[in-house]
Amino acid sequence: MKRKKIVAGNWKMNMNIDESKNLVSQLKEISAANVDIKIAPSFTNLYLTNSLLESSKIDVISQDLHHEQSGAYTGEISADMLLSIGVKTSIVGHSERRKYFNESDIILSKKVNSAIQNSMNVIFCIGEELSERNNNNHFEIIKSQLLNGIFHLEVSNFQNIIIAYEPVWAIGTGMTASSDQIQEMHEFIRNLIKSNYGIETSESVRILYGGSVKPNNAKEIFSLEDVDGGLIGGASLNASDFSEIVKAANEL
Repeated sequence: MKRKKIVAGNWKMNMNIDESKNLVSQLKEISAANVDIKIAPSFTNLYLTNSLLESSKIDVISQDLHHEQSGAYTGEISADMLLSIGVKTSIVGHSERRKYFNESDIILSKKVNSAIQNSMNVIFCIGEELSERNNNNHFEIIKSQLLNGIFHLEVSNFQNIIIAYEPVWAIGTGMTASSDQIQEMHEFIRNLIKSNYGIETSESVRILYGGSVKPNNAKEIFSLEDVDGGLIGGASLNASDFSEIVKAANEL
């Protein structure tokens, strides 16, 4: 089946208010009928960015959320808070959250649960380190992250799930997995979903690739059979680059 492409920009800890306004004013010009466009600003920029893009087709999403609904969790943001400002999707499990903030599979599964319980959508990130790939453990790592993170969900919940495969060794390094490596892993992920939830679910779930996607390689990556778009890091901070990546997806 043909799945609609997604191009999602993760701004990470970049862009103050003025910089965000400037970037958003340029992003407004992007038009792509065949692509779901999403951007994930920092928490301080979410409300403003969402307001500025209210009349556009660009979906503003969150980089993270806390697993509890409310309480004494200083500095954290809940699903309810995000929904209250019109944000209906959150990234969960990005490799930087796993690595720098020691987020375990248990914590991530709780975050997924919180989002699902609040009818939010989730972009669930998975990926292996270079050492794990070099030791031929990459398939087991991905399988474990999926089993522990989202494979406890009901089949009906998968309408709210998007998966992003990000080989950690290709994030911000300039290195990109080969087309064969990308397709091989995406097909492996889709087959795991099929084994656990059936062919209908596996064919409908969109699987994104993240890992140094740029205008000059986006079309090749997005044209792979089991790649349904990208989770874009650095290139999403440049309106021209991001627009070219969206254009590449829209042409497929």
